[in-house]
Amino acid sequence: MTVDQAAEDLLRELAPQVLGVLMRRYDGLDSCEDAVQEALVDAAVQWPASGRPENPRAWLLTVATRRLTDILRSEAARRRREDADYLATPPASLAGADAWLTDTWPANATAGPRDGDDTLTLLFLCCHPALTASSQVALTLRAVGGLTTAEIARAFVVPESTMAQRISRAKQQIRAAGAKFAPPDAADRDERLRAVQQVSYLIFNEGYTASAGEALQRTDLSAEGIRLARLLRRLLPADAETAGLLALMLLTDARRAARVAPDGALIPLAEQDRARWDRALIGEGSALIEQTLATTTALGPYQLQAAIAAVHDEASSVADTDWAEILALYELLARVSPGPMVFLGKAVAVAMVHGPAAGLAATDELAGVLARHHRFHAVRAHLLEMSGDPAASAAAYDTAARYATNAAERRYLGLQGRRLR
Repeated sequence: MTVDQAAEDLLRELAPQVLGVLMRRYDGLDSCEDAVQEALVDAAVQWPASGRPENPRAWLLTVATRRLTDILRSEAARRRREDADYLATPPASLAGADAWLTDTWPANATAGPRDGDDTLTLLFLCCHPALTASSQVALTLRAVGGLTTAEIARAFVVPESTMAQRISRAKQQIRAAGAKFAPPDAADRDERLRAVQQVSYLIFNEGYTASAGEALQRTDLSAEGIRLARLLRRLLPADAETAGLLALMLLTDARRAARVAPDGALIPLAEQDRARWDRALIGEGSALIEQTLATTTALGPYQLQAAIAAVHDEASSVADTDWAEILALYELLARVSPGPMVFLGKAVAVAMVHGPAAGLAATDELAGVLARHHRFHAVRAHLLEMSGDPAASAAAYDTAARYATNAAERRYLGLQGRRLR
């Protein structure tokens, strides 16, 4: 028997809060996280049969505390590090003992953490600079998202044992780095926040276009990315880049239903039925980025990408798209956050404003750094077709298909090459 969607959402929201309470009482990510995972499993089994408890958070905390006690007692090494006072404290008392040191909280937060919610501190810990990006993603999904190792492994199309090793190594690296469960100091606060934002966006992108496997999209991961962004926005309501990140995800995810045909085939932006776009998400994302751009003092890459997405989403058709505005936004983005993929997007906008020849010329300088990236060759193929060179376009589509790692993208690119031949 499984919990319903509302209960599942509640468990994901409460998991990092309960984990935070345990970690502040006992600074051991491995044991505390294992205890929380076992409590979540117990909830998934017991709640459908006996009903949701009156205080779900206290219930989870009580069960997780008992599980942690069992773990500590069964491991001598863990027991030596045990905080005697922690185990002597009744679980019910722990539920209300969530004190915070607000003087160490991020300076741009308009309000301190609420109701003992340690999620932001936990996010900072999972995105420790000692970890690689892939380890940060895996650990965040496990500790903050409440996903099991098997679920994370399925999401990234790797064996469960491989993912378990990755998560285990991440925990060991955090321990070796001497990381403490506390908000970061002012010296590395901004850098760690950027890492948290990046991890949330990586999770969303992996769901929006899976890097491997047969399916184009993994809606569970894109939904988790949005959930994390909403959570981060709630905890840091004054941070403009966090608002831009959430707006970007909403405006991008609004097109999800129109991106895939009934047989699973990819539908490119130019061919999508815009009536299937989610107008509620577009309205929310557009309002958020408009408000943010009107009040921010510094433009960041997520804000600018969200503004570009808003221009696309608000156009009634490809022909009605304001490509001049998109090009202007890409020029700003290239100055704020230069990179090959930004320049590739800018090249498309150049082509739409100044013609395919100008767009192709703009991609020439990217041939080296993006030579093995399927999107570079797909853009070249599209622009070559626009310029009236079907043979060269077909060859570029074939090259793009060879480098694509997602099966749906690979099928689409191969089909375009065959069509032109």
